[in-house]
Amino acid sequence: MTQPAPSRRHAIADDIRKQISVGRLKAGERLPSEAQLAARYKVSTPTLRNALALLQGEGLVEKIHGSGNFVRHPLRRTRYVGGGYPPSALTPAEEPLHTTVRASNLRAHGHLTALLKVSPRSPLMEFLCLSHEGRTPHSLARIYVPRDLAPADVPEGLLAARLPDLRPPLAVVRETVSTRLPTPDEAATLRISSTLAILSITRVATDTTGRVVEAALLALPGDRADAVFTTHHTTEVRRAEA
Repeated sequence: MTQPAPSRRHAIADDIRKQISVGRLKAGERLPSEAQLAARYKVSTPTLRNALALLQGEGLVEKIHGSGNFVRHPLRRTRYVGGGYPPSALTPAEEPLHTTVRASNLRAHGHLTALLKVSPRSPLMEFLCLSHEGRTPHSLARIYVPRDLAPADVPEGLLAARLPDLRPPLAVVRETVSTRLPTPDEAATLRISSTLAILSITRVATDTTGRVVEAALLALPGDRADAVFTTHHTTEVRRAEA
């Protein structure tokens, strides 16, 4: 039984993928314009874009708005460790990811009121954290804190260290993990395909009184993220009575 011929978009993606694998197209190199590629492969622009979308979904190509399509540098994988720890992508020989932090005041609304268990329009501080590997966005986190627990100033890269200084001791950290497609804003910010699944983690931390002191929404592209949760079991050894 003969196999059906691959569709044009798959054939184009296969050809570009092969050029990347053999080094004919190098990491960081800009691809020809979509019009030039469509003419080269003798297809319509929508078909060419569908082929590029396959490569974007595989993490081989990234589209930068206003600049074109580029062969993406291989990105290190991020390991998210359960239990309230920040994402980590470090090995002893690697430099840390560069993270930019943008802080803004806002009032609780919509899902934030339920997430932080506060009244509508309660004062909050939002920290928008975008990590980069080189010039490429790597992961995105939005952290919400009641304003009375937020630091007055946050030097870039020190947010994870400053927040614990102001909040009371934690009693419970609840993490909800799911996979989904990125929102248009997430896809644009992370420069990923809208068809690339992301690891979505909602982390809510409460203190001993039951107050929510921090809520974090993390978006980790699925082509560079792992989540690790470790459970420690203790074995009680009972001595037989004499």
